[in-house]
Amino acid sequence: MNKIPRIKERRRLPVVLSPEEVKDIFDATRNIKYKTILMTIYSAGLRVSEVCNLKVTDIDSKNMQIFIKQGKGKKDRYSLLSKSNLQILREYWKTYKPEEHLFSGRYRTDAITTRSVQKIFQKSKEKAGITKPATVHTLRHSFATHLLDAGTDICYIQRLLGHTRITTTTIYLHLRRMDLLNIKSPLDILVGAEND
Repeated sequence: MNKIPRIKERRRLPVVLSPEEVKDIFDATRNIKYKTILMTIYSAGLRVSEVCNLKVTDIDSKNMQIFIKQGKGKKDRYSLLSKSNLQILREYWKTYKPEEHLFSGRYRTDAITTRSVQKIFQKSKEKAGITKPATVHTLRHSFATHLLDAGTDICYIQRLLGHTRITTTTIYLHLRRMDLLNIKSPLDILVGAEND
C-alpha cells in the first residue's frame, strides 16, 4: 500500500513582546482586576482559558504555585506564583473579594469570558502604543521566551507550559535574543581580527 506523504504545515514563529513592552502593557492597564488578569497570564504562562477558569483555591501562596486544573488536553499542572503576582492578587482580593471564580464575570457567579480578556489585552496594548500584532496569547509566548533568555532549562519551561512534547517547546529557542547568548557573527570575528 502506497503511503501518501503528509503536507507539512508552515510553522510561523509566534510574536513575542520584550520585557519592556510587557511592562508598558501593565502600566497602561489602570483597572486592578484587568491588570491582575494580565499579570497572572504572563507570570505563570497561562492560556487565556486557563486564567478564566482559575478558582480562588487554585492560588497556593504557601508553596508559591498556581494549580491549573484540566488545562489543554485535560491535564492538571502547577505553574509559578511570583511574589509580584501574589502581591497584586492580594490587592485585587481586597477590592473584589472573589468567592469561587478568581476572576468572575459580570454577575459574579460565572467566570470571566475569554472574549472579555482578549478585549482587555487589546485595549491595554493600544494604550501602551504597541503596534506588534500581539494577542493575549502573546503573553504566554513572552513568558516562555523570557524564561529561556534568563537561562531556565527548556525541560522546566515545558512542564510549566503543560506541553506534552518537548518539540512544541523548542519553538521558543528560535525566539531567544541573540545578544544574550554572546554569539558573534563570523563576519564580526573576521573583521575584528583584521582590525586588531
